[in-house]
Amino acid sequence: MQVDLEEHQHPSETKRNLLIAIVIIAMIGGIIVLYLDYRDSENDKIIQEQELTRAYLELDSISNELDKRILTISKLGGKIDTLISIKDQLEAEKKLFLNTEKIRKLTIRDLKDKVEGYRQLLVIKDEEINQLTIINDKLISENNELKTESQVLNKSLNNIKTEKKDLEEKVTLLSRLKIEKFQVFAIDLKGKERSNEFRNRQIDQLKITFVLGENKVAPITGKKMWIRIVDPNSNVLFDLTKGSGTFMFDGRELFFTEKKEILYDRSQQTVIVYYQKGSEFPLGSYNVEIYTDDYVVGSGTFIVKN
Repeated sequence: MQVDLEEHQHPSETKRNLLIAIVIIAMIGGIIVLYLDYRDSENDKIIQEQELTRAYLELDSISNELDKRILTISKLGGKIDTLISIKDQLEAEKKLFLNTEKIRKLTIRDLKDKVEGYRQLLVIKDEEINQLTIINDKLISENNELKTESQVLNKSLNNIKTEKKDLEEKVTLLSRLKIEKFQVFAIDLKGKERSNEFRNRQIDQLKITFVLGENKVAPITGKKMWIRIVDPNSNVLFDLTKGSGTFMFDGRELFFTEKKEILYDRSQQTVIVYYQKGSEFPLGSYNVEIYTDDYVVGSGTFIVKN
């Protein structure tokens, strides 16, 4: 009976062992699956961390490149307001990488799209810089051409001014009056005239005559003429009661003996000036100088002898 019972229980124990084996295998399989899932998850995290790091570094590099574009476009005179706004946005997205919770919501595809978008922006701005450079080079070239033309024009104007000044100086010189004949006479009390050389007793008054030559360039105008009679001691004959005085010449005040006003009409004309003798004249050679405007018209001499 006992033998029969043991034989009867053997199949049941076999089934139980088999079931236990199946459960163990299932558990091992589950553990393997969990391990594989965990390993894949860790690999995914590592890959994502690498991608995030790469994306951050690319954004940082793009940020530096964007700074260079902003500076270049600004120097070229382009508009940078939009670029500055984009740069601020990029900096904000860089800060996003420091926020673990927010960054997990982004996919690697999203990050790559952002980086690619900024890359495309740099390409567009490089083209804009090329266009601005071409425009600026053209403007610089045109500006240089204008400067060259301006320099040539200024040189021409300076030449014209110099030529005009030279012409004016030549006209001024040509318009100066010249004395063609000059004589000094002594008139005695009886009205007798003696020329160029005479004695004191033969002088009651001096008569100075000269001829102004024809000058078609000189203006028709009134002329003031100052006559200086300089004695042998280099003193100017001067008597306020007889019309003597002073005038300005070449920045200096000079004494004159007599003054004469005429109307010069470009034709040849004779001018006569009288000077009444006062005291005795020193003996010797006298110079007579005729001035008008700012130049000496002419001069002559006479001698007072014993």
